[in-house]
Amino acid sequence: MKRTVIFDLDGTLADTSGDLIAAANTCFRGLGLGDLLDPAQDAGTALKGGRAMLTLGFSRVDGFGLAEVDAQYPVLLAAYGANIDTHTVLYPGAMEAVARLQSADYAVGIATNKPEGLAESLMQSLGVRDAFASLIGADTLPVRKPDPEHHFEAVRRAGGDPRRSLLVGDTATDRNTSRNAGVPSVLVTFGPGREDVLALDPEATIDSYEELDEVVSRLIG
Repeated sequence: MKRTVIFDLDGTLADTSGDLIAAANTCFRGLGLGDLLDPAQDAGTALKGGRAMLTLGFSRVDGFGLAEVDAQYPVLLAAYGANIDTHTVLYPGAMEAVARLQSADYAVGIATNKPEGLAESLMQSLGVRDAFASLIGADTLPVRKPDPEHHFEAVRRAGGDPRRSLLVGDTATDRNTSRNAGVPSVLVTFGPGREDVLALDPEATIDSYEELDEVVSRLIG
């Protein structure tokens, strides 16, 4: 079984924040509230998921709470699925780094808390799905990150060895997943919230994908 590198998707492989915020704002406009989220200011919250965005937006107006978050979540998913790649871009060097890992005989996969269907659609739309041997979404298993089984299953489906794997991510959820799985984490610092990432004390951080090869080799051989 191969050494394996598992990537988070949102905020790690791709900047999806613009399309996520647009979907949330579709919900708010439908309620007559206008655009409650700003694509630049709220990019960090966008990469924490749909419920986080809805919660933040509703916190900026009176009379809305958890019930509205629950009600609008499927609306958000539908809006996002209809416009999943309008603003989304892969981070510079991401796919080149994946190709280098494969050339060095590492298996690569994806473990994301984005629903599997949306993740598959996005990766297909970006033209890079075939580069990854596995893709585990939020609803693929009964559990999701930070449960370690989410990571382990992504490794297994990629044909890898969970004992010689690591997780590349960008949030506390990714850091906690790696800690729970007993594997190293490499957190990227080029997304929103660099100082927050550094405070999570991962085994390694990278400022660009040009640094990933050396870090992976050092951490799992």
